[in-house]
This record gives sequence, C-alpha cells and structure tokens, in this order.
Amino acid sequence: MTEQKDRPNAIEKALELLLAFQSQRAAWGVRELAAHLGFSPATVQRLLKSLKAYHFVEQDPETRQYRLGHVYFRFLEVLQAQYPVTREAAPIMRRLSYDTGETVHLNVIDGRERVCIDSVESPQALKAGMPIGNRSPLYAGASSKCLLAFCPDTFVESYLAEEDLKALTPNTPGTVAALRQELAAIRKKGYAESLAERTPGLGSLSVPVLGHGGNLLGALSLAIPELRYRDPAHKARCLELLQSAGVELSRRVGHTGPYPPAGV
Repeated sequence: MTEQKDRPNAIEKALELLLAFQSQRAAWGVRELAAHLGFSPATVQRLLKSLKAYHFVEQDPETRQYRLGHVYFRFLEVLQAQYPVTREAAPIMRRLSYDTGETVHLNVIDGRERVCIDSVESPQALKAGMPIGNRSPLYAGASSKCLLAFCPDTFVESYLAEEDLKALTPNTPGTVAALRQELAAIRKKGYAESLAERTPGLGSLSVPVLGHGGNLLGALSLAIPELRYRDPAHKARCLELLQSAGVELSRRVGHTGPYPPAGV
C-alpha cells in the first residue's frame, strides 16, 4: 500500500516532465525524456500530447523534439508585476545598459540557487547574454556570490555547511574557506566581481538590491565579455554606474539606511 501511495500521480508526472526542460537541456525526444524521468515512453507521449494541446510544450516539425511552448510568456508579465522590484528596476536597467553598453540582469535567490528574473541585453555585437530564468549555484559568479554575501548569517552558514562546491570552471571557488573569505570581502566592498567562474570568457559585476530594513531583495548585475572586462577604464566605469544604479533602485524599493548596510 505504501509503495502505491508514493507513486506519482498524473499531475505530478506532468510537473516532473516540465521541470526537465532547463537551459542546459531545452529540447527532448520522447524516448530520451522517458529514460531521464524513469517513465514509460507511452506515459511521456500521453503527457506531452496533453501539454501540447494547451501550448505548454510544442514540437519541432523537423527534429520531432519537444520544447517549452509559448504559453509561458503569458505568465511572465503577471510574475513580474507581483514583484515591485522588477517594476522599479526596469527603467534603471535600461539606462544602465545604454550607459555601459553591457547586458544588465536582475537576480534573486530561489531555494539554493540564483535565478535571473529580468534582463536587458547589450546592444553590442560582442555581448554576454543572460536569459530570464537562467540559474546557477550561489557559490559561482558575481551575482550569485553577491546574493549569498548579503543573506542572513544563518542562511549563509547553513549553505556553506551543506553545499558541495563543484568546479564549473578552473576559476570557480573550490573550498568553503576560500568562498567564506570572498563573501567577507564582498560585504566589505559592497559589490562582487568574477571572471570565468561559471562561463569561460564572461566577466561580471554585481551589487545588492536592498529593501526596507536592509533586507536583501536581489542583485543587480552586469555581464561583460572578457575582452572588455579586462579593460581597466571600462570596468571601473561600469562598476561606478552599477553602484549608482544599486543605490537608486534600493531607495526606490524602500531602503533608507546605509548602502551597503553598515556592519554586514
């Protein structure tokens, strides 16, 4: 009886199926997806047929593989409207991208990961992309480390005690001691920086977005191709403009204290 009770129902199977579509694997064939999920191909085919009817998935006519459907764009505006920080951030992000020529992205913590909730792409031919929905662990990359650094101490200690720091590139922080030292430096400076910690050829700068009482709401970041990131004058200008944008956005969403908060 227990085994039967623990078996996922049709709705749970459909949710597991949808969660299999990630930026690292955006398209699936039926048999590949069935093997990945541990479901029968017939079950996966049936679920996909139902999801396709409501545009949650669509099928590429050439490859016959499935990908997420366009229905999610209907939810994007609703989700962003529920978070005041995205409304306030939008004009600031557009101006920051125009002034720096770089991609600007807004990030929050979701569980134990960083997730991008809004992005303004660089107008330049050589640019660093950051799609909405992109995820990464909290120990790699400027935006991730910025979020982690300004989290409450209880969360930080729990994360450091439990997270397995897997090297994404040779530049990824490799030990808890090294990461802890970086987090302390970020809190002291008020910003985070990284080069090729998640993706080779990509540099990043990030500042916290703070709300009422200094609580962390997110991280505002610039994604910069390594070629321009290594230009000291450009990097310094980007950091100055980013910090000003971080102060402005934090004030707009209710922060009245020091930025970054004293004693963090």
